[in-house]
Amino acid sequence: MEQRKNIFPKKHVKIDLWLVAILVLAAFLYGWNIWEAGSANSFYTSAIISMSESWKNFWYASFDPAGFITVDKPPVALWFMVIFVKIFGLHGWSIVISSVLFSLGSVFLIYKMVKPYFGALAARIAALLMTLTPIVVADARTNNMDATLVFFLLLACYVLQKAVSKHNIWLVGLAFALVGVSFNVKMLQAFMILPAMYVFYWIASKENWKRILWGSVVGTIALIVFTLSWPLAVDSVSKQNRPYIGSSSTNSVLNLAFGYNGTQRLLGQTTGTGGTFTGMGNSKKGTKTKAPNTKKLTNSNKQNKAGGKAPGMTKGTGKTGNNAGGGNSIFNVGTAGVTRLFQTALGQQISWYLPLALVGLIIAYLAAYDTKKKWWQLNRRQEQLIYWAGWLVPVAGFFSVASFFHPYYTIMLAPPIAVLAAVGISSFIESLNTVPSKKNYWLRGIMGVGIITNGALQAFFVWEYSVIAGIVVAVISVIMSIFIIFNYSKVKLFTAVGLLGLLWLPAFWSLTPTISAESAAIPTSGPSLLSGNGQSAGSIGDSSANTKLISYLKKHNGSKVKYLFATTDSNTAAPYIIKTKKAVMTIGGYNGTDNAITLKQFKKLVKKGEIKYFYISSHTNNNAIVRWVKKHGKKISASTYGGNSSSTAPSGMSKKGSRGPQQSAKGGPGGKKNMAKFQGKKPKKMGKMGKMVKNKKNKKSNTAGKMSGGMGQQQSSVLYELD
Repeated sequence: MEQRKNIFPKKHVKIDLWLVAILVLAAFLYGWNIWEAGSANSFYTSAIISMSESWKNFWYASFDPAGFITVDKPPVALWFMVIFVKIFGLHGWSIVISSVLFSLGSVFLIYKMVKPYFGALAARIAALLMTLTPIVVADARTNNMDATLVFFLLLACYVLQKAVSKHNIWLVGLAFALVGVSFNVKMLQAFMILPAMYVFYWIASKENWKRILWGSVVGTIALIVFTLSWPLAVDSVSKQNRPYIGSSSTNSVLNLAFGYNGTQRLLGQTTGTGGTFTGMGNSKKGTKTKAPNTKKLTNSNKQNKAGGKAPGMTKGTGKTGNNAGGGNSIFNVGTAGVTRLFQTALGQQISWYLPLALVGLIIAYLAAYDTKKKWWQLNRRQEQLIYWAGWLVPVAGFFSVASFFHPYYTIMLAPPIAVLAAVGISSFIESLNTVPSKKNYWLRGIMGVGIITNGALQAFFVWEYSVIAGIVVAVISVIMSIFIIFNYSKVKLFTAVGLLGLLWLPAFWSLTPTISAESAAIPTSGPSLLSGNGQSAGSIGDSSANTKLISYLKKHNGSKVKYLFATTDSNTAAPYIIKTKKAVMTIGGYNGTDNAITLKQFKKLVKKGEIKYFYISSHTNNNAIVRWVKKHGKKISASTYGGNSSSTAPSGMSKKGSRGPQQSAKGGPGGKKNMAKFQGKKPKKMGKMGKMVKNKKNKKSNTAGKMSGGMGQQQSSVLYELD
């Protein structure tokens, strides 16, 4: 009897055990202790809760259950978070698990993108460097959008690689469509890789120019469709039938994209009624920075100056006295210019391998260069190098000059830095046996300079914490570089040792968010997370929600009431939405400066009985509605609802919470008490490495600590009853 052929032949899948080990390491760094994540970024946690309440809120990314106003970003990343919350319930880990998984996916995609062109060694090193980039770890552990954004951008670039190799125009369309999806994760930030994608498609496609042009048209159409589908769908709906678009000035998603999340990121922020947010340490002249509602902020804000200095900063370090993300470091991105990424404000989060990446680009390009061809005749490796350099250069340029961004945004630089450093190392090792001796000597010299430079930069980053660690990494890099240049017989060994010498400090930095259960609104990393001078973000609702106030409002609000209370900003409202799952109206959006509702409209809601109480916090602007409330409202004595006492954690949420500057960005009333309670804890230690943690004793450190309660410290919150 004739044996029947198997129409589905078995494929022998080879498992790279090194990749498995790297992914296990990444899973540990990204996922360990996330059960203590608390409310992470409470602004987005409020939206997750609200979006899980109705399909309308889900579609619009509504901040509050009543669908009054949206958050300041599109909904795609939040959709994934809501799905996990609907499946597993509301927990600290369930609101961040999607970020963990997307971060693991990014490590895997980097491996898949590098291996076909530079080999398994380069792919493994690139995956490892991505895993051990501190800001990648910090971002993976929170519910911000950045980890999701990087995954979709890498996926887009990976699909474009496949499109070029398979000569498939429809895959080109899919690649650019994924960038459109990424736009609906974090708007124009996604477009920074478009130059790299277009250039790569044109130089790498081995087809005639007409077909390449047609592919570009298909890709551009897909990009436009997937970019604008959600914004236009939302903007086309009557403004009376949808939430106000938070942080926009015209109640429009497109205005939000090209204004607050667009040009203002580059030039400086001006939101809503004109509240400015330009001061993030970017001025070359050292002018003072300014934050929203500065009249209500603590006096410590007046000390916040441009050039990378914030309250509590030690001299000459560019760091706060508490930690890299503590105090007022949400405004601290260093001094604008070509050296910004090498300053401590950003460098300690992202730039540990940057010199090695720049040198690696040169080495890999030279090693791949064929003297028999014209300079413009590129081989596959050179095309890939241009691809990654096309990602690195514009993004690095933006962060070098931009006015309004947080340090954790620099995760955008992690993939190209990791890849270029890795392919440089692997190409150098390959070149020892493949290139002429004269050229090889030059490559060894360049690699030696790269290791020395990278070691010096790492020593600079760690110097303020441990002089000994700085000296050790500098000495290792110098010795290994000398051996690489002058000892040809064991260059591979010395290169490996040199790489290990450059890994242990960023590995330690990457470990700090994991050990300290960091899951903050402003993700950060560094030894100070392990010290008692760090900050506790608290569990969901426990750092700011006043339980006695909630009880008072539930008792005295009438049956017609739609909102638990109204207030000016999302920072004040978020803990109460998280704690009660009830609607709280924020008339001014995130910063309290949006024109989300007019006084006339507000009066109508009060008359209808939908709003009975207004809560004025230290974040409050003196706008028309607030003035009307103060004039016509009945002031309720704080003694009747317990003043500013904080609540306990809701069911299912970790009470321990996270460490980090959550409340420095999204804080609210009650922060002072929570901070005082936390400061009584003993510093955590981590063996000998824990000795790197220094509690800097200067007078300004207390100033930075006081800011943990929010953009301004809670001092005089007042509840008004409205008739």
